[in-house]
Amino acid sequence: MSSCAAVVNLPIYYSHLFTMKSDIEIAQAATLKRIPELTQQYLGISDEHLYAYGHHKAKLSLKYIDQLPARKNSKLILVTAISPTPAGEGKTTTTVGLGDALCKIGKKSLICLREPSLGPVFGMKGGATGGGMAQVVPMEDINLHFTGDFGAIGLAHNLLSAMLDNHIHHGNALKIDTRRISWKRVIDMNDRALRQMVVGLGGTANSVPREDGFDIVVASEVMAIFCLATSLSDLKQRLGRIVVAYNTDGVPVLASDLQAHGAMAALLKDALAPNIAQTLENNLAFIHGGPFANIAHGCNSVIATATASKLADYVVTEAGFGADLGAEKFIDIKCRKSGLQPSAVVLVATVRALKYHGGVAVKELAAENLPALEKGMVNLQKHLHNIRTHYGLPCVVAINHRTEDTAAEIALLEKACAQYGAKVVVAKHWAHGGAGAVDLANVVVDLCEQPNQFQFVYDEKDSLWNKANTVAQKIYGAQGISADAKAKTLIDKLQEQGYGHYPICIAKTQYSFSTDAKALGAPTGHTLHIREVRLAAGAEFVVMVCGDVMTMPGLPKVPSAHAIDIDDAGNIVGLF
Repeated sequence: MSSCAAVVNLPIYYSHLFTMKSDIEIAQAATLKRIPELTQQYLGISDEHLYAYGHHKAKLSLKYIDQLPARKNSKLILVTAISPTPAGEGKTTTTVGLGDALCKIGKKSLICLREPSLGPVFGMKGGATGGGMAQVVPMEDINLHFTGDFGAIGLAHNLLSAMLDNHIHHGNALKIDTRRISWKRVIDMNDRALRQMVVGLGGTANSVPREDGFDIVVASEVMAIFCLATSLSDLKQRLGRIVVAYNTDGVPVLASDLQAHGAMAALLKDALAPNIAQTLENNLAFIHGGPFANIAHGCNSVIATATASKLADYVVTEAGFGADLGAEKFIDIKCRKSGLQPSAVVLVATVRALKYHGGVAVKELAAENLPALEKGMVNLQKHLHNIRTHYGLPCVVAINHRTEDTAAEIALLEKACAQYGAKVVVAKHWAHGGAGAVDLANVVVDLCEQPNQFQFVYDEKDSLWNKANTVAQKIYGAQGISADAKAKTLIDKLQEQGYGHYPICIAKTQYSFSTDAKALGAPTGHTLHIREVRLAAGAEFVVMVCGDVMTMPGLPKVPSAHAIDIDDAGNIVGLF
């Protein structure tokens, strides 16, 4: 039994491709099948194990997942990318295209993606459903509210915030030091005005005035816990370990001390079941959880990935942003905590993006520029080196093809990567769907059969400081790390309190190996400066905020929301 659709109406798709201008128009013209029909036909899962959200979205029952046996020799494929640029790379598009291509060559394959955050959807990054002929659908639903998971995560987080302030208002029996509250509130929107504020104004009926602020939902520790939990029981226990504040004696105050974790878990019960959608070619995809990779660990849920690995021979997943951020955290946090292990890596790049790293302005990227391409290749080379040397995994470079790419540019890429000992595959999935990535799929299948030396970047027993220094030097090419006095003191204190064995989650700009977003290519000799440290005791990692990265983004001058609308017939328009 295959997990893939056998027939795709490609001529209809191709006609749409050349007459439509946007991803949403291509997606809205697709012929979708009912999810119960697909899960029954390709996975043998009957509709009694599904919770339907209309015809084309569903959740898979956790009880059903619990009784699934482990699958021997299932291959996990990680799709990552070079450092992102305004030119675009197409990591999600490649993930979808590769999944479709594996199905096309007869492999039982599933795709695992993250859910999009509404903040970037209405801001500037765009959605997370792929593009062109390599999309997951229904793209409007997935990019907007989907099945309500982010709403549940935000409510669970803010319930804890409300119970914290309520406890203080009603006598503060736990002796919480209001100057040492670390738990902020969250909203799934970019709103810079909420970063710092004072709450509790208006008199004694409104609790105690204190400083507070908002993060975006995808930066919430509840989101991280949600994506790392392996069961409802594990979820509840992790929620209980969240440190929200310190009391007047300096002792941590936990969510369980406030008796909040049970109600939080109740809010998340339905959300924890992974979501199932489909590609344009009617192949199945799990889409579940969505932490950012520049301010969180940037991977879809462990439950979704582990479930897919029980159901398919090949599981294609992605990690956010470049291989220095999402892929490192995929390895050092998600794999370390879950026992998952990738068999191969696909490193996505575009000719345009590499020329941008070579110093070409965005408006000039369409023109052939071999010197700039050669100069920008240093970014790809560094990521490739990290994947093969520091992660110990076989890797293929996938060039997400664009029509303006020239034969000379492709030849230069192939020659350069051959010198690095890496294979390059030009993939045309954006234009041709799975058929355009068949060559890539065949290479990936071969890579998965190769032995690998999978390894973590640092040892669990290393100190928190040494872990950060190791990532900075090995992965970012830095000479070392530094920290504000307050941050260094907290790192030392967390080490002393027994959190030293936790992985670290470095939050920094995604645009560079350094903390300077404008330092393109592969800068070396810089210093990774840590300005803030946050303990995520429930997620079991320590966040180190570096440079000027924000955990609550702002909207750009011209946000994407300006173009998003709904027509008189109720159709969403302007969504990419």
